[in-house]
Amino acid sequence: MYVPAHFDESRIDLLYDLIEHSALGVLITNGKSGLDANHIPFDLDRSQGKLGSLYCHVARNNPVWQDIGNGDEVLIVFRAADAYISPQWFPSKHETHKQVPSWNYLVAHVYGRVTIRDDERFVRGNVARLTRKHEASQPQPWKMTDAPEDYIDLMLKAIVGIEIEITRLVGKSKLSQNKEVRDIRSAGERLVAQGDTRVGEAMLVAAAAKAERE
Repeated sequence: MYVPAHFDESRIDLLYDLIEHSALGVLITNGKSGLDANHIPFDLDRSQGKLGSLYCHVARNNPVWQDIGNGDEVLIVFRAADAYISPQWFPSKHETHKQVPSWNYLVAHVYGRVTIRDDERFVRGNVARLTRKHEASQPQPWKMTDAPEDYIDLMLKAIVGIEIEITRLVGKSKLSQNKEVRDIRSAGERLVAQGDTRVGEAMLVAAAAKAERE
C-alpha cells in the first residue's frame, strides 16, 4: 500500500482499535491455487506475540484452509470507513479553483504467518469470543448454549480455525492532511452533516492537530 508520510498511521493502539471495531477483514492469500480473497470476521488478541495475533474460522468446504500451509504469509485488510470528498467543500477552491475530487479512508493492512487449527477446542473458543463480542449490544444476547448441544457440535465440525501471528502492521488515515486547516475542517463538517461521521469526525481531529502544529 502506498502511504505518503502525511497519511501514515503508525500508532499501534489506534490500529488495534480500528481492527476491533471493523472486525470483518479481507483475508488475502497466495496459495497453491493462486491469489484468493475471503471476507471473514476476526478476533484480535493484542497480548500474543510481539504484535498480537488474529483468530478466525472458515467453512470446512472453503478450500482456502487446504490451499495454504502453516507458516505461509497472508495479508488481511481492515477498512474502518471511507467517504467521497468534493472539491466544492474546500474554501480554497472558491478562491483558486485548484482542487479536485478525492476519496478519504481509514484502513489497516495486517501481515502475518498462518497456522491452521483444525481442532474443536480452538474453533469453539473462537466462535464463543466472537459471539460474546458482537452480541453484547443486543437486548438479549444470544449464547451458544441457547442452541441444542448436538446442533452446536455439528456446526463446529463444519468449520476450521485459522491463527495468524501478526508480523507487520501498516496503517493509513487519508484525511486530507495535505490540505489547509480550513479545508480539512470544512470538508469534515460537511461529512458529519451528511452522516459520514467516522471519516468526518476523524478529519476534524486531524484539522485541530494540524492547527496546533502550525
